[in-house]
Amino acid sequence: MKASKQHPPAPDIVLFDWHATLADTMDAMYYALDEVLPRIEELGLVERLVPEGQSKTPEDAKLVRYAREHARLHPKIKAQRKISRTDIFEVLFGPDEEAKAIAHREFDRHYERFFGPVKPLEPEARERLAELRALGLRLGVLSNRKRQFTAHELYTIDASGWHELFDTVVCGDDVARRKPHPDLILKALADLRAQADAHCWYVGDSTTDVVAAKEAGVTAVFYNGAGWDAAWLRKIFPRSARFPHAPDLVIRNLQALVEIAKETRAAAHGTAARGTRARA
Repeated sequence: MKASKQHPPAPDIVLFDWHATLADTMDAMYYALDEVLPRIEELGLVERLVPEGQSKTPEDAKLVRYAREHARLHPKIKAQRKISRTDIFEVLFGPDEEAKAIAHREFDRHYERFFGPVKPLEPEARERLAELRALGLRLGVLSNRKRQFTAHELYTIDASGWHELFDTVVCGDDVARRKPHPDLILKALADLRAQADAHCWYVGDSTTDVVAAKEAGVTAVFYNGAGWDAAWLRKIFPRSARFPHAPDLVIRNLQALVEIAKETRAAAHGTAARGTRARA
């Protein structure tokens, strides 16, 4: 799906989700999930799965049903490797915050066995981030995972690390509530001494990223690196009373993000310059 022509206000700050937006950690994530889901009965989570008839989509209902019956992900979900761990837990447990907290803790325990070498999701991601910094933007990276994992990946990606590219890094154990709550975004903005408004763009690959951005009051940019088609995007962002949140912008890659950031900032600066001349 191409980026919308209705662009949001120009960014001053761009915050990024880390996993499956900037970094490719899907293998380690799914290996850990393979160990977590067989333990959901032992963890007391089977009874806390979303009840029949309460899922957002028929596909979500099938995912929950399969997990309830088999205590694992459907092979098709694992083969596609498109859905984030956070979105999977949202689908499985819905608004049950305690159940999700238990699942996240168990995931962290198993992820420790598999995380390590990490590569960029896009080969030229570092160059695109450098272009954004060259525009004068401040950048941040956010992750629902523990700082222990994210820091290691951030400092070792591309062999030399990307830590110098970001002005703030906020992780799941830095805040009281993980995404889809807005706490990670609000903590990043507090670190930068900035307010939450449309001039902060939050870029992420999951529905929970979009919900977190909208709850924080910033521009939600959905990174569609998985290549979902327009029909599927309408399904996962139905704009209904129960699921009202939808992205302000959809991009397929970081190059599109850079181009739109340049375009909106040039337009904003041009408007400001014209206003100055008019007042003179």
